[in-house]
Amino acid sequence: MVTLQFKVLFMNEQQLSLQELHHIKQMMERSSRFISLSGLSGVSAGLLALLGAWVAVTRISLFAHGHGMTYETLVAQLVSIAAVVVVTSCFTAFLFTYIRTKKEGIPIWGGTTSRLLVNLGIPLAGGGFFVLRMLQMKHVFLIAPACLLFYGLALVNASKYTLGEIRYLGYCEMILGIVNLWVPGYGLVFWAAGFGALHVIYGTIMWWKYERA
Repeated sequence: MVTLQFKVLFMNEQQLSLQELHHIKQMMERSSRFISLSGLSGVSAGLLALLGAWVAVTRISLFAHGHGMTYETLVAQLVSIAAVVVVTSCFTAFLFTYIRTKKEGIPIWGGTTSRLLVNLGIPLAGGGFFVLRMLQMKHVFLIAPACLLFYGLALVNASKYTLGEIRYLGYCEMILGIVNLWVPGYGLVFWAAGFGALHVIYGTIMWWKYERA
């Protein structure tokens, strides 16, 4: 009887120690990674990208049918559409992530957040200058693959400061960009697939895995 009580006590202490270790591990992960990114932010960004792609198709169709639109006007409209998609996607990403951090009682800003943004922003800034130069040189077929490649690099670069799964989203974006280099003329399709469909799929998986409960 005494032996049985000792075994039960030992098992309880061992279980408690494992729980404490798990809690410490979670605290260390939270201090080194920003793990409160909302999956809904990915879904909203994907839907906005698909909507932007649809609007872009209508603009290109008008240009192709000669509705008094010059090439420069078309490019300006497409850039404006992309800018609106980026701004609204960033806003919704911040909104959903802010809501999740408030529920979890975690501050949205800190050293980890700043490192995440820096590692995400540097490749995006380089890609922005590259795309701008491609627009000036009228190398329109390189714009969509360049966007996908640099965005994918940015996600992989920033993945060490957030959810590890985002690295695989980055790999998929890069693969789409590389394939698009050899399939010119379908940039908008690849753009919609990368920034639209992949984001919806990724965001849904992340929501189901981390936020559904």
